[in-house]
Amino acid sequence: MNADPALVDSVSILWARAFRVVPGRYNAVAYIINHNKNVAVQKINYRFRFADANNVYIGKREGTTFIPPAGNFAVFEPGIDIGNSIPVYTTFVFTETPVWLQVSQNKIDQLKVLVSNINLTNETTSPNLSASLKNNSLFNIPDVNVVAILYDAGGNAISASRTYISQLAPLQMSNINFTWPEPFSGVVVSKEIIPLYDIFSVKLQ
Repeated sequence: MNADPALVDSVSILWARAFRVVPGRYNAVAYIINHNKNVAVQKINYRFRFADANNVYIGKREGTTFIPPAGNFAVFEPGIDIGNSIPVYTTFVFTETPVWLQVSQNKIDQLKVLVSNINLTNETTSPNLSASLKNNSLFNIPDVNVVAILYDAGGNAISASRTYISQLAPLQMSNINFTWPEPFSGVVVSKEIIPLYDIFSVKLQ
């Protein structure tokens, strides 16, 4: 059921950034909040744009995502090749008007993915971040993307990565890993792991 757009608050894009993986290749992340408790978007197009230190346009990446209900989420684009340019400025926009759909509170309450046992190793060589993910519901959750964001003491994101689980079975615990080929540009003080899935793809029986 479609939600009344007049009753829905716009999402807030808190930041968008490109993180170097190796020279010439970057991962881009947009960090976003959906302020609306019981509405979500099943499919929406977006665009990242990148500019160098002189604010000269050097590239873009477009894609499609969903907007989950109620809370923080991330849009992640991997392996962006910008050649010899360095993306200093990153912007993110949704390129179409969202179609908001109602989501029942019962469904939101029942679908819980829990993160635990977060551990970062080999920070000064080739960092590895591990964690445990648990589907704390009685329903299959397909196509789970998991985004990891690492922050320094000032709360600034210094790197990000993504992994994918094709399905989390009911009450399943899954171990996940994120790896980086190079050390980070700063010291990691906190870690955030965000499980993302299209709530409309989950069928309550």
